[in-house]
Amino acid sequence: MSTNIKITRTTKSRLPEVDFNYLPFGKVFTDHMFIADYIGGQWVNPRIEPFGPVYMHPASMVLHYSQTIFEGMKAGRNYDGQPMLFRLDKHVERINASARRMCMPEIPGDLFKDAIRTQVALEADWIPTMEDSSLYIRPFMYATDEFIGVRPSETYRFVIFTCPTGPYYDKPVRLLAETSYIRAAQGGTGEAKTGGNYAASLLPATLAVKQGFDQVMWLEGPEFKNVQESGTMNIFFVIDGKLITPGTDGTILRGITRDSIIQLMRAKGYTVEERTVTIDEIVAAHKAGKLQECFGAGTAAVVSHVSEISYQGELMTLPGMETREIGNLIKSEINGLRNGIVKDEFGWIEAVEVGNLQLA
Repeated sequence: MSTNIKITRTTKSRLPEVDFNYLPFGKVFTDHMFIADYIGGQWVNPRIEPFGPVYMHPASMVLHYSQTIFEGMKAGRNYDGQPMLFRLDKHVERINASARRMCMPEIPGDLFKDAIRTQVALEADWIPTMEDSSLYIRPFMYATDEFIGVRPSETYRFVIFTCPTGPYYDKPVRLLAETSYIRAAQGGTGEAKTGGNYAASLLPATLAVKQGFDQVMWLEGPEFKNVQESGTMNIFFVIDGKLITPGTDGTILRGITRDSIIQLMRAKGYTVEERTVTIDEIVAAHKAGKLQECFGAGTAAVVSHVSEISYQGELMTLPGMETREIGNLIKSEINGLRNGIVKDEFGWIEAVEVGNLQLA
C-alpha cells in the first residue's frame, strides 16, 4: 500500500445506517473519497478524506466544455472475506485512452492502482456479501481551470468514490432499435468513457422508455444498419450456437467485461466472432429460429439479458431465460472469478491487503 497517500478518516461512519438488504445502484456512498490534483504538469497531493461535496467555481471549464472522463469497476469479497479487484490493469489502460482522446493528462498507473487499493482497503467493511452485490468503484477526472475559453484545461482533479450496490438489473430488458439518433460515429468519442456520450444518449433512452422499452439498441448512422451497443453496454448475440459481438472499430467502447467474455468463452471452446453485425442479420436469424440469446455486457450488470427487440415496428421475442446457456454461464463464471469460487486461469484477480493504512 502506498505511503504517499495521506488519509484522513471520518469522525463518524455512516455504515451503521445502511440497509444492506436494500442497495439501489449508485445512491449509497461510503465514508471516504480519494482526490489528487494536476497542477503545473504533475499530479500532486494524493489524499483520502471524508466523502462530501467538492468546491467548484462557476467558470470551471468542465461545466462548459465537458472535459471529463470516468471508469467503472467493482470490488467483491472471496470466501475468506478478503476484498478482490478484477482486471485493474485494464482499467488503467482504458482511463488513459479516454484521457488521450479528451486531451487530458494521463494518470500514472502506480497512482491509479495505489488509490484504488487504498480506497478499497479503507472501505472494506462496506463491501456487501449478498449474491450479485459488490462495492462499485467510480474513478473520474475533470477539468478545473476557472476560465471561459475553448481550449484544454491546464489543471484537473482526479477523484475516486465507492458505492455498495445490489443487482443492476433485476429482470430481462426490452430494447428498441434506434433509427433516428446515433450514439457515435467514426472519428468521434465513442471509444472514450466521457460524460458527453452519456448525456447525448438520454433523450433517445427516455423516448424508448415512453414507448414501453427499457433501453435502446444503437445502430450506426447514417444507414442505421450496423449494430453498435445496447444502452450503455456492449452487446452480444448467440446465433446458431455462435457468440457474436460487434467489433471495436472506434465507435464502440472497448469494454473490459466484453474482453473478458471473449477470452473466457474462447478458452472454453466456444466460437466467438468479433465482426460487423447488421440489424438485418438479427431479423433474419430471429425469423429462422436461430437467434437464441441477446445480452448486454458491462461492469455494473456483468450480463443483462434481453427479452425482446423492436425494429421498425416488428417485435422479436427471444427464448426464455431457462434456455440461455451462454449468457447464464458467463455471468456465473465472471461472478465466480470475483468471489474466488472459479479458479483464476487468466491472472485477472487481485487481492487487496487490509490494514496498516497511514493516517493523517
